[in-house]
Amino acid sequence: MKKITILSGLLATLSITAQATVLNGGFEQWSANLPDSWSLIDSGITLTPSTGIKLSGNSAAAISVNTTDQANTDLRQLVSVTAGQTYNFSTAVYHTEGNVRARLYVNGYQGYSNEQLTGQWQTLSYSYTAGSSGNIEIGLRFYDVAGFDGAELVYVDQFEPATTEAPPPTGCANTSVDFVLNTDNYGAETSWQLVSNVSGTVYSGDGYAANSSYTEQWCLADADYTFSIFDSYGDGICCSYGNGSYSLTLGGQPVFSGGAFASQQSHSFTLGSTGGGGDLGSYYADAAGLTGYNLKTALHNIIKTHTAQGYSAIWGFYNVYELDNYYENDGSILDIYSEKPSASDSYVYAAGSDQCGNYSKEGDCYNREHSFPRSWFGGAIEPMNSDIHHIFATDGFVNAKRGSYPFGEVGSASFTSSNGSKLGSAAAGTGYSGVVFEPIDEFKGDIARAYFYMATRYQHQLANWQNNSSEANAALNGSTTQVFESWLLQLLKQWHQQDPVSQKERDRNDAAYQYQGNRNPFIDHPQFVSAIWGN
Repeated sequence: MKKITILSGLLATLSITAQATVLNGGFEQWSANLPDSWSLIDSGITLTPSTGIKLSGNSAAAISVNTTDQANTDLRQLVSVTAGQTYNFSTAVYHTEGNVRARLYVNGYQGYSNEQLTGQWQTLSYSYTAGSSGNIEIGLRFYDVAGFDGAELVYVDQFEPATTEAPPPTGCANTSVDFVLNTDNYGAETSWQLVSNVSGTVYSGDGYAANSSYTEQWCLADADYTFSIFDSYGDGICCSYGNGSYSLTLGGQPVFSGGAFASQQSHSFTLGSTGGGGDLGSYYADAAGLTGYNLKTALHNIIKTHTAQGYSAIWGFYNVYELDNYYENDGSILDIYSEKPSASDSYVYAAGSDQCGNYSKEGDCYNREHSFPRSWFGGAIEPMNSDIHHIFATDGFVNAKRGSYPFGEVGSASFTSSNGSKLGSAAAGTGYSGVVFEPIDEFKGDIARAYFYMATRYQHQLANWQNNSSEANAALNGSTTQVFESWLLQLLKQWHQQDPVSQKERDRNDAAYQYQGNRNPFIDHPQFVSAIWGN
Protein backbone atom coordinates (compact mmCIF):
# COMPACT_ATOMS: atom_id res chain seq x y z
CA MET A 1 0.00 0.00 0.00
CA LYS A 2 1.26 3.44 -0.87
CA LYS A 3 1.14 6.39 1.44
CA ILE A 4 -0.39 9.91 0.92
CA THR A 5 1.64 12.88 2.20
CA ILE A 6 0.61 16.32 3.19
CA LEU A 7 4.06 17.53 4.16
CA SER A 8 3.93 20.76 5.98
CA GLY A 9 7.02 22.81 5.34
CA LEU A 10 10.28 22.46 7.14
CA LEU A 11 10.55 26.04 8.29
CA ALA A 12 14.27 26.73 8.48
CA THR A 13 13.61 30.22 9.76
CA LEU A 14 11.55 29.06 12.75
CA SER A 15 12.87 30.58 15.96
CA ILE A 16 13.85 28.31 18.83
CA THR A 17 11.70 28.52 21.97
CA ALA A 18 11.72 26.48 25.15
CA GLN A 19 7.95 25.93 24.97
CA ALA A 20 7.88 23.79 21.80
CA THR A 21 5.22 26.15 20.50
CA VAL A 22 3.16 24.82 17.60
CA LEU A 23 2.55 27.78 15.32
CA ASN A 24 -1.01 28.20 14.08
CA GLY A 25 -2.01 24.95 15.78
CA GLY A 26 -5.65 26.07 15.73
CA PHE A 27 -5.52 26.60 11.93
CA GLU A 28 -6.90 30.10 12.30
CA GLN A 29 -4.56 31.91 9.88
CA TRP A 30 -4.61 31.04 6.18
CA SER A 31 -2.93 32.28 3.04
CA ALA A 32 -4.99 31.18 0.03
CA ASN A 33 -5.78 27.55 0.85
CA LEU A 34 -2.77 26.85 3.04
CA PRO A 35 -2.64 27.37 6.80
CA ASP A 36 0.17 29.66 7.84
CA SER A 37 3.23 27.80 9.19
CA TRP A 38 2.11 24.61 7.45
CA SER A 39 2.67 23.69 3.80
CA LEU A 40 1.48 21.14 1.29
CA ILE A 41 3.73 19.25 -1.09
CA ASP A 42 1.44 16.58 -2.54
CA SER A 43 -0.72 17.82 -5.45
CA GLY A 44 -3.27 15.08 -4.77
CA ILE A 45 -4.04 16.51 -1.33
CA THR A 46 -5.74 19.81 -0.63
CA LEU A 47 -6.31 21.85 2.51
CA THR A 48 -9.07 24.39 3.07
CA PRO A 49 -10.29 26.23 6.16
CA SER A 50 -13.43 24.73 7.70
CA THR A 51 -15.73 27.14 9.52
CA GLY A 52 -18.40 24.45 9.79
CA ILE A 53 -16.74 21.50 11.48
CA LYS A 54 -14.30 22.92 14.02
CA LEU A 55 -13.39 22.22 17.62
CA SER A 56 -12.78 25.79 18.72
CA GLY A 57 -11.90 29.20 17.36
CA ASN A 58 -13.01 30.30 13.92
CA SER A 59 -11.78 27.42 11.77
CA ALA A 60 -10.17 24.02 11.51
CA ALA A 61 -8.22 22.41 8.67
CA ALA A 62 -10.29 20.37 6.22
CA ILE A 63 -7.89 17.89 4.64
CA SER A 64 -9.14 16.35 1.43
CA VAL A 65 -7.45 13.07 0.58
CA ASN A 66 -8.23 12.66 -3.12
CA THR A 67 -5.44 10.66 -4.67
CA THR A 68 -4.68 6.96 -4.95
CA ASP A 69 -0.96 7.76 -5.13
CA GLN A 70 -0.44 7.66 -1.39
CA ALA A 71 3.11 8.83 -1.05
CA ASN A 72 4.19 11.47 1.47
CA THR A 73 0.93 12.41 3.15
CA ASP A 74 2.52 14.27 6.01
CA LEU A 75 1.29 17.54 7.48
CA ARG A 76 4.22 18.86 9.52
CA GLN A 77 6.09 21.80 10.95
CA LEU A 78 9.26 22.33 12.98
CA VAL A 79 9.20 23.09 16.69
CA SER A 80 12.06 23.75 19.09
CA VAL A 81 12.76 21.47 22.06
CA THR A 82 15.24 21.52 24.93
CA ALA A 83 17.22 18.49 26.05
CA GLY A 84 15.68 16.69 29.03
CA GLN A 85 12.31 18.48 28.75
CA THR A 86 9.09 16.49 28.30
CA TYR A 87 6.46 17.78 25.89
CA ASN A 88 2.92 16.45 25.62
CA PHE A 89 1.79 16.96 22.03
CA SER A 90 -1.85 16.46 21.07
CA THR A 91 -4.27 17.17 18.26
CA ALA A 92 -7.94 16.60 17.51
CA VAL A 93 -9.01 14.58 14.45
CA TYR A 94 -12.50 14.22 12.92
CA HIS A 95 -13.19 11.41 10.42
CA THR A 96 -16.10 11.64 7.98
CA GLU A 97 -16.20 8.28 6.19
CA GLY A 98 -13.78 6.10 8.13
CA ASN A 99 -11.64 4.95 5.23
CA VAL A 100 -8.53 6.99 6.01
CA ARG A 101 -6.44 6.70 9.19
CA ALA A 102 -4.45 9.54 10.76
CA ARG A 103 -1.12 8.92 12.51
CA LEU A 104 0.52 11.38 14.87
CA TYR A 105 4.09 12.36 14.02
CA VAL A 106 6.40 13.60 16.78
CA ASN A 107 10.03 13.22 15.70
CA GLY A 108 8.87 9.90 14.25
CA TYR A 109 5.61 8.06 13.66
CA GLN A 110 3.52 7.47 16.78
CA GLY A 111 -0.09 6.27 17.41
CA TYR A 112 -3.00 6.00 14.98
CA SER A 113 -6.49 7.44 15.10
CA ASN A 114 -9.51 5.17 15.17
CA GLU A 115 -10.93 5.74 11.70
CA GLN A 116 -14.17 3.96 12.62
CA LEU A 117 -15.11 6.80 14.99
CA THR A 118 -16.77 8.99 12.39
CA GLY A 119 -18.70 12.19 12.93
CA GLN A 120 -16.95 13.08 16.20
CA TRP A 121 -13.71 14.53 17.46
CA GLN A 122 -11.04 12.26 18.94
CA THR A 123 -7.71 13.17 20.46
CA LEU A 124 -4.29 11.85 19.49
CA SER A 125 -1.48 12.53 21.97
CA TYR A 126 2.12 11.59 22.59
CA SER A 127 4.55 12.45 25.40
CA TYR A 128 8.00 13.25 24.01
CA THR A 129 11.21 13.74 26.02
CA ALA A 130 13.92 15.54 24.10
CA GLY A 131 17.26 13.82 24.02
CA SER A 132 18.98 16.94 22.75
CA SER A 133 18.18 20.56 22.10
CA GLY A 134 17.12 21.64 18.63
CA ASN A 135 14.26 21.33 16.16
CA ILE A 136 11.99 18.33 15.66
CA GLU A 137 9.17 17.76 13.23
CA ILE A 138 5.60 17.29 14.43
CA GLY A 139 2.43 16.71 12.45
CA LEU A 140 0.23 14.00 10.96
CA ARG A 141 0.36 11.35 8.26
CA PHE A 142 -2.68 9.86 6.53
CA TYR A 143 -3.06 6.24 5.45
CA ASP A 144 -5.82 4.70 3.39
CA VAL A 145 -7.64 1.62 4.68
CA ALA A 146 -10.09 -0.81 3.10
CA GLY A 147 -12.97 1.03 1.46
CA PHE A 148 -11.05 4.18 0.53
CA ASP A 149 -12.64 5.52 -2.66
CA GLY A 150 -10.03 8.13 -3.54
CA ALA A 151 -11.86 11.03 -1.90
CA GLU A 152 -12.32 11.60 1.82
CA LEU A 153 -12.33 14.54 4.19
CA VAL A 154 -10.52 14.54 7.53
CA TYR A 155 -10.68 17.55 9.84
CA VAL A 156 -7.84 18.57 12.17
CA ASP A 157 -7.87 21.21 14.90
CA GLN A 158 -6.00 22.28 18.05
CA PHE A 159 -2.54 20.88 17.35
CA GLU A 160 -0.60 21.92 20.41
CA PRO A 161 1.79 20.98 23.21
CA ALA A 162 -0.26 19.92 26.23
CA THR A 163 2.17 20.83 29.01
CA THR A 164 -0.17 23.47 30.43
CA GLU A 165 -3.42 22.76 28.60
CA ALA A 166 -5.74 19.76 28.70
CA PRO A 167 -6.27 17.76 25.49
CA PRO A 168 -9.12 18.94 23.28
CA PRO A 169 -12.51 17.80 24.57
CA THR A 170 -14.46 15.13 22.75
CA GLY A 171 -18.18 14.81 22.17
CA CYS A 172 -20.86 17.47 22.19
CA ALA A 173 -22.32 18.95 25.37
CA ASN A 174 -25.39 20.24 23.50
CA THR A 175 -27.30 18.59 20.60
CA SER A 176 -25.35 16.79 17.91
CA VAL A 177 -26.84 16.74 14.40
CA ASP A 178 -25.45 15.34 11.15
CA PHE A 179 -25.36 17.35 7.93
CA VAL A 180 -24.74 15.69 4.55
CA LEU A 181 -24.21 17.54 1.27
CA ASN A 182 -23.89 15.81 -2.10
CA THR A 183 -22.92 18.26 -4.82
CA ASP A 184 -23.99 18.20 -8.48
CA ASN A 185 -21.83 18.75 -11.55
CA TYR A 186 -21.15 22.34 -10.46
CA GLY A 187 -20.27 22.15 -6.78
CA ALA A 188 -18.63 25.58 -6.81
CA GLU A 189 -22.09 27.15 -7.33
CA THR A 190 -23.32 25.81 -3.98
CA SER A 191 -23.07 27.55 -0.62
CA TRP A 192 -25.04 27.39 2.61
CA GLN A 193 -25.33 28.82 6.09
CA LEU A 194 -26.94 27.92 9.39
CA VAL A 195 -28.19 30.90 11.39
CA SER A 196 -29.24 30.88 15.05
CA ASN A 197 -31.64 33.43 16.48
CA VAL A 198 -29.28 33.65 19.47
CA SER A 199 -25.77 33.79 18.02
CA GLY A 200 -26.17 34.52 14.30
CA THR A 201 -24.32 32.40 11.73
CA VAL A 202 -22.95 29.31 13.46
CA TYR A 203 -21.92 27.18 10.47
CA SER A 204 -21.46 27.84 6.76
CA GLY A 205 -19.84 26.31 3.71
CA ASP A 206 -18.85 27.03 0.11
CA GLY A 207 -16.19 26.29 -2.48
CA TYR A 208 -17.19 22.66 -3.02
CA ALA A 209 -15.94 20.21 -5.61
CA ALA A 210 -18.29 18.72 -8.19
CA ASN A 211 -20.05 15.39 -7.58
CA SER A 212 -18.64 15.03 -4.08
CA SER A 213 -20.07 14.06 -0.72
CA TYR A 214 -19.45 16.09 2.44
CA THR A 215 -20.47 15.12 5.95
CA GLU A 216 -20.36 17.38 8.98
CA GLN A 217 -21.46 17.00 12.58
CA TRP A 218 -22.81 20.15 14.17
CA CYS A 219 -23.00 20.76 17.90
CA LEU A 220 -25.99 23.05 18.49
CA ALA A 221 -27.29 24.80 21.56
CA ASP A 222 -31.05 25.15 22.11
CA ALA A 223 -32.34 27.90 19.82
CA ASP A 224 -34.34 28.59 16.68
CA TYR A 225 -32.34 27.85 13.52
CA THR A 226 -32.72 28.64 9.85
CA PHE A 227 -30.70 26.70 7.29
CA SER A 228 -30.38 28.28 3.85
CA ILE A 229 -28.74 26.77 0.80
CA PHE A 230 -27.89 28.80 -2.29
CA ASP A 231 -27.13 28.05 -5.93
CA SER A 232 -25.45 30.93 -7.77
CA TYR A 233 -26.69 29.75 -11.17
CA GLY A 234 -30.29 29.39 -10.02
CA ASP A 235 -31.04 25.73 -10.75
CA GLY A 236 -30.53 24.12 -7.35
CA ILE A 237 -28.40 20.99 -7.05
CA CYS A 238 -30.90 18.48 -8.42
CA CYS A 239 -31.75 17.46 -11.02
CA SER A 240 -30.75 19.52 -14.06
CA TYR A 241 -26.99 18.98 -13.77
CA GLY A 242 -26.44 16.00 -11.54
CA ASN A 243 -28.25 14.55 -8.57
CA GLY A 244 -27.20 16.70 -5.66
CA SER A 245 -28.94 16.57 -2.30
CA TYR A 246 -28.65 17.73 1.29
CA SER A 247 -30.04 16.51 4.58
CA LEU A 248 -29.91 17.09 8.31
CA THR A 249 -30.61 14.28 10.78
CA LEU A 250 -30.92 14.21 14.55
CA GLY A 251 -30.40 10.84 16.22
CA GLY A 252 -30.94 9.14 12.87
CA GLN A 253 -34.28 10.90 12.34
CA PRO A 254 -34.67 13.39 9.47
CA VAL A 255 -34.95 17.09 10.25
CA PHE A 256 -35.01 18.31 6.64
CA SER A 257 -33.71 17.39 3.21
CA GLY A 258 -33.86 18.62 -0.35
CA GLY A 259 -32.02 19.29 -3.57
CA ALA A 260 -34.54 20.66 -6.07
CA PHE A 261 -34.87 24.43 -5.73
CA ALA A 262 -34.05 27.55 -7.71
CA SER A 263 -31.58 30.08 -6.28
CA GLN A 264 -32.32 29.47 -2.60
CA GLN A 265 -34.09 27.10 -0.23
CA SER A 266 -34.50 27.53 3.52
CA HIS A 267 -35.60 25.30 6.39
CA SER A 268 -36.38 26.34 9.96
CA PHE A 269 -36.25 24.16 13.05
CA THR A 270 -36.11 24.54 16.81
CA LEU A 271 -33.92 22.75 19.33
CA GLY A 272 -35.12 22.74 22.91
CA SER A 273 -37.19 20.76 25.38
CA THR A 274 -40.76 19.91 24.38
CA GLY A 275 -43.80 18.29 25.91
CA GLY A 276 -45.95 21.34 26.49
CA GLY A 277 -43.45 23.14 28.70
CA GLY A 278 -39.87 24.26 28.89
CA ASP A 279 -38.01 25.99 26.09
CA LEU A 280 -39.97 25.83 22.82
CA GLY A 281 -37.73 28.29 21.03
CA SER A 282 -38.40 31.97 20.58
CA TYR A 283 -41.25 31.49 18.09
CA TYR A 284 -43.32 29.52 20.61
CA ALA A 285 -41.93 31.14 23.76
CA ASP A 286 -45.34 32.53 24.80
CA ALA A 287 -46.77 28.98 24.82
CA ALA A 288 -44.19 27.56 27.21
CA GLY A 289 -45.65 25.78 30.22
CA LEU A 290 -49.28 25.92 29.03
CA THR A 291 -51.74 23.10 28.37
CA GLY A 292 -55.38 22.70 27.36
CA TYR A 293 -57.26 25.54 25.74
CA ASN A 294 -54.91 28.07 27.32
CA LEU A 295 -52.19 26.58 25.14
CA LYS A 296 -54.48 26.75 22.11
CA THR A 297 -55.16 30.45 22.74
CA ALA A 298 -51.45 31.16 23.15
CA LEU A 299 -50.72 29.42 19.85
CA HIS A 300 -53.56 31.37 18.21
CA ASN A 301 -51.95 34.63 19.30
CA ILE A 302 -48.60 33.47 17.90
CA ILE A 303 -49.85 32.47 14.43
CA LYS A 304 -52.89 34.71 13.96
CA THR A 305 -51.09 37.39 11.99
CA HIS A 306 -49.90 36.32 8.57
CA THR A 307 -49.64 38.03 5.22
CA ALA A 308 -52.31 36.73 2.83
CA GLN A 309 -50.74 36.34 -0.62
CA GLY A 310 -54.02 35.93 -2.51
CA TYR A 311 -55.61 32.91 -4.14
CA SER A 312 -53.84 33.25 -7.50
CA ALA A 313 -50.40 33.28 -5.84
CA ILE A 314 -50.91 29.66 -4.75
CA TRP A 315 -49.97 28.48 -8.25
CA GLY A 316 -46.53 30.01 -7.80
CA PHE A 317 -46.11 28.38 -4.40
CA TYR A 318 -46.96 25.00 -5.92
CA ASN A 319 -44.42 25.48 -8.73
CA VAL A 320 -41.62 25.67 -6.18
CA TYR A 321 -42.76 23.92 -3.00
CA GLU A 322 -45.51 21.41 -3.91
CA LEU A 323 -43.19 19.09 -5.83
CA ASP A 324 -42.56 15.38 -5.53
CA ASN A 325 -39.09 15.27 -4.03
CA TYR A 326 -40.05 12.42 -1.70
CA TYR A 327 -41.57 9.48 -3.59
CA GLU A 328 -40.69 9.20 -7.30
CA ASN A 329 -38.50 12.27 -6.72
CA ASP A 330 -39.28 13.46 -10.24
CA GLY A 331 -40.13 17.08 -9.46
CA SER A 332 -43.73 16.72 -10.63
CA ILE A 333 -46.63 18.22 -8.68
CA LEU A 334 -47.28 16.23 -5.51
CA ASP A 335 -51.01 15.49 -5.77
CA ILE A 336 -52.19 13.88 -2.52
CA TYR A 337 -55.23 12.34 -4.25
CA SER A 338 -53.15 10.48 -6.87
CA GLU A 339 -49.73 9.96 -5.28
CA LYS A 340 -48.88 6.27 -4.77
CA PRO A 341 -46.17 6.15 -2.10
CA SER A 342 -44.95 2.64 -2.93
CA ALA A 343 -45.75 2.36 -6.67
CA SER A 344 -45.63 4.36 -9.87
CA ASP A 345 -48.27 7.05 -10.13
CA SER A 346 -51.00 6.59 -12.71
CA TYR A 347 -50.22 10.05 -14.07
CA VAL A 348 -47.98 13.00 -13.26
CA TYR A 349 -48.50 16.74 -13.49
CA ALA A 350 -45.88 19.19 -14.69
CA ALA A 351 -45.70 22.30 -12.52
CA GLY A 352 -47.48 25.22 -14.14
CA SER A 353 -48.42 23.70 -17.49
CA ASP A 354 -50.90 21.13 -16.11
CA GLN A 355 -52.86 23.33 -13.71
CA CYS A 356 -56.66 23.50 -14.08
CA GLY A 357 -58.47 24.57 -16.34
CA ASN A 358 -61.18 22.31 -17.44
CA TYR A 359 -61.38 18.64 -16.57
CA SER A 360 -63.68 15.76 -17.38
CA LYS A 361 -61.82 12.85 -15.78
CA GLU A 362 -59.07 12.08 -13.36
CA GLY A 363 -55.63 12.90 -14.75
CA ASP A 364 -56.67 16.02 -16.70
CA CYS A 365 -55.16 18.72 -14.43
CA TYR A 366 -54.32 19.66 -10.86
CA ASN A 367 -56.26 22.10 -8.71
CA ARG A 368 -56.10 23.97 -5.38
CA GLU A 369 -57.90 21.86 -2.79
CA HIS A 370 -59.23 23.60 0.31
CA SER A 371 -58.90 20.68 2.71
CA PHE A 372 -61.04 22.80 5.04
CA PRO A 373 -63.77 23.61 2.50
CA ARG A 374 -64.28 27.27 1.66
CA SER A 375 -68.05 26.89 2.01
CA TRP A 376 -67.48 26.13 5.70
CA PHE A 377 -65.98 29.59 6.30
CA GLY A 378 -68.37 31.41 3.99
CA GLY A 379 -66.74 31.40 0.55
CA ALA A 380 -63.79 33.20 -1.02
CA ILE A 381 -63.01 35.20 2.10
CA GLU A 382 -59.46 36.17 3.05
CA PRO A 383 -57.24 35.20 4.68
CA MET A 384 -58.82 31.71 4.91
CA ASN A 385 -59.32 31.41 1.15
CA SER A 386 -55.58 31.64 0.40
CA ASP A 387 -54.07 30.21 3.62
CA ILE A 388 -51.51 27.80 2.21
CA HIS A 389 -51.40 25.70 5.37
CA HIS A 390 -54.67 23.97 4.41
CA ILE A 391 -54.67 24.24 0.60
CA PHE A 392 -53.06 21.27 -1.15
CA ALA A 393 -52.44 20.41 -4.80
CA THR A 394 -54.89 17.73 -5.93
CA ASP A 395 -56.36 16.33 -9.12
CA GLY A 396 -59.16 18.65 -10.26
CA PHE A 397 -61.65 15.86 -10.96
CA VAL A 398 -61.06 14.15 -7.59
CA ASN A 399 -61.19 17.52 -5.87
CA ALA A 400 -64.67 18.05 -7.36
CA LYS A 401 -65.73 14.58 -6.19
CA ARG A 402 -64.67 15.42 -2.65
CA GLY A 403 -66.63 18.67 -2.76
CA SER A 404 -67.33 19.99 0.73
CA TYR A 405 -67.89 16.65 2.43
CA PRO A 406 -66.13 16.07 5.75
CA PHE A 407 -63.13 13.79 5.91
CA GLY A 408 -63.86 10.43 7.47
CA GLU A 409 -63.55 6.68 7.11
CA VAL A 410 -65.55 5.26 4.22
CA GLY A 411 -67.62 2.13 4.74
CA SER A 412 -69.11 1.80 1.25
CA ALA A 413 -67.31 3.69 -1.55
CA SER A 414 -69.15 5.28 -4.46
CA PHE A 415 -65.88 6.57 -5.98
CA THR A 416 -62.23 5.58 -5.62
CA SER A 417 -59.35 7.57 -7.09
CA SER A 418 -56.28 6.07 -8.74
CA ASN A 419 -54.32 6.02 -5.47
CA GLY A 420 -57.15 4.69 -3.33
CA SER A 421 -58.74 7.87 -1.95
CA LYS A 422 -62.45 7.18 -1.48
CA LEU A 423 -65.81 8.91 -1.39
CA GLY A 424 -68.79 7.18 0.18
CA SER A 425 -70.95 6.66 3.23
CA ALA A 426 -69.18 6.73 6.58
CA ALA A 427 -68.15 3.43 8.12
CA ALA A 428 -70.36 2.06 10.88
CA GLY A 429 -69.23 2.80 14.40
CA THR A 430 -67.48 6.07 13.54
CA GLY A 431 -70.16 8.25 15.10
CA TYR A 432 -71.29 9.73 11.77
CA SER A 433 -73.54 8.30 9.06
CA GLY A 434 -73.27 10.84 6.25
CA VAL A 435 -71.08 11.01 3.14
CA VAL A 436 -67.33 11.42 3.81
CA PHE A 437 -64.09 11.53 1.85
CA GLU A 438 -61.14 9.39 2.97
CA PRO A 439 -57.57 10.12 1.77
CA ILE A 440 -54.98 7.35 1.78
CA ASP A 441 -53.12 6.59 5.02
CA GLU A 442 -49.97 8.41 3.83
CA PHE A 443 -51.70 11.80 4.02
CA LYS A 444 -54.20 11.38 6.84
CA GLY A 445 -51.88 12.96 9.39
CA ASP A 446 -51.19 15.86 7.01
CA ILE A 447 -54.92 16.55 6.79
CA ALA A 448 -55.43 16.23 10.56
CA ARG A 449 -52.66 18.70 11.35
CA ALA A 450 -54.05 21.14 8.78
CA TYR A 451 -57.40 20.94 10.60
CA PHE A 452 -55.81 21.51 14.01
CA TYR A 453 -54.06 24.52 12.48
CA MET A 454 -57.35 25.93 11.18
CA ALA A 455 -59.00 25.36 14.57
CA THR A 456 -56.23 27.39 16.18
CA ARG A 457 -55.43 30.08 13.60
CA TYR A 458 -59.11 31.08 13.20
CA GLN A 459 -60.18 30.46 16.77
CA HIS A 460 -61.81 33.89 17.04
CA GLN A 461 -64.05 33.29 13.98
CA LEU A 462 -65.03 29.62 14.26
CA ALA A 463 -68.22 30.07 16.24
CA ASN A 464 -69.89 31.66 13.21
CA TRP A 465 -68.99 28.93 10.74
CA GLN A 466 -71.07 26.00 11.92
CA ASN A 467 -74.25 27.14 10.17
CA ASN A 468 -72.69 28.06 6.83
CA SER A 469 -73.57 24.64 5.33
CA SER A 470 -74.92 21.26 6.32
CA GLU A 471 -71.42 19.76 5.92
CA ALA A 472 -69.93 22.44 8.19
CA ASN A 473 -72.62 21.67 10.77
CA ALA A 474 -71.73 17.98 10.59
CA ALA A 475 -68.05 18.71 11.27
CA LEU A 476 -68.01 21.74 13.60
CA ASN A 477 -69.61 21.96 17.04
CA GLY A 478 -69.89 25.75 17.20
CA SER A 479 -67.28 26.25 19.92
CA THR A 480 -63.91 27.99 19.76
CA THR A 481 -62.34 25.42 22.09
CA GLN A 482 -63.11 21.84 21.03
CA VAL A 483 -64.09 23.19 17.57
CA PHE A 484 -64.95 19.81 15.99
CA GLU A 485 -67.82 17.45 16.59
CA SER A 486 -66.63 14.63 18.85
CA TRP A 487 -66.70 11.99 16.09
CA LEU A 488 -64.43 14.10 13.87
CA LEU A 489 -62.12 15.19 16.69
CA GLN A 490 -61.47 11.58 17.67
CA LEU A 491 -60.82 10.67 14.04
CA LEU A 492 -58.39 13.57 13.53
CA LYS A 493 -56.46 12.67 16.68
CA GLN A 494 -56.27 9.07 15.48
CA TRP A 495 -54.96 10.11 12.06
CA HIS A 496 -52.47 12.45 13.71
CA GLN A 497 -51.07 9.58 15.80
CA GLN A 498 -51.09 6.92 13.08
CA ASP A 499 -49.44 9.11 10.42
CA PRO A 500 -46.65 11.07 12.18
CA VAL A 501 -45.11 14.26 10.82
CA SER A 502 -43.12 13.56 7.65
CA GLN A 503 -40.18 15.36 6.09
CA LYS A 504 -42.52 16.54 3.35
CA GLU A 505 -44.65 18.32 5.97
CA ARG A 506 -41.64 19.88 7.67
CA ASP A 507 -40.35 21.25 4.39
CA ARG A 508 -43.77 22.54 3.43
CA ASN A 509 -44.18 24.18 6.82
CA ASP A 510 -40.83 25.93 6.39
CA ALA A 511 -41.87 27.08 2.92
CA ALA A 512 -45.22 28.34 4.19
CA TYR A 513 -43.44 30.33 6.89
CA GLN A 514 -41.32 32.04 4.25
CA TYR A 515 -44.34 32.50 1.99
CA GLN A 516 -46.93 33.97 4.37
CA GLY A 517 -45.15 34.46 7.68
CA ASN A 518 -46.66 31.93 10.08
CA ARG A 519 -46.18 28.27 10.96
CA ASN A 520 -48.31 25.21 11.74
CA PRO A 521 -47.55 24.52 15.42
CA PHE A 522 -48.76 20.92 15.19
CA ILE A 523 -46.05 20.09 12.66
CA ASP A 524 -43.32 21.76 14.70
CA HIS A 525 -44.56 20.29 18.00
CA PRO A 526 -46.92 17.32 17.44
CA GLN A 527 -47.34 16.94 21.21
CA PHE A 528 -49.47 20.11 21.19
CA VAL A 529 -52.44 18.05 19.91
CA SER A 530 -52.71 15.89 23.02
CA ALA A 531 -51.70 18.81 25.24
CA ILE A 532 -54.78 20.70 23.98
CA TRP A 533 -57.39 18.06 23.14
CA GLY A 534 -56.20 15.07 25.20
CA ASN A 535 -55.01 11.66 24.12
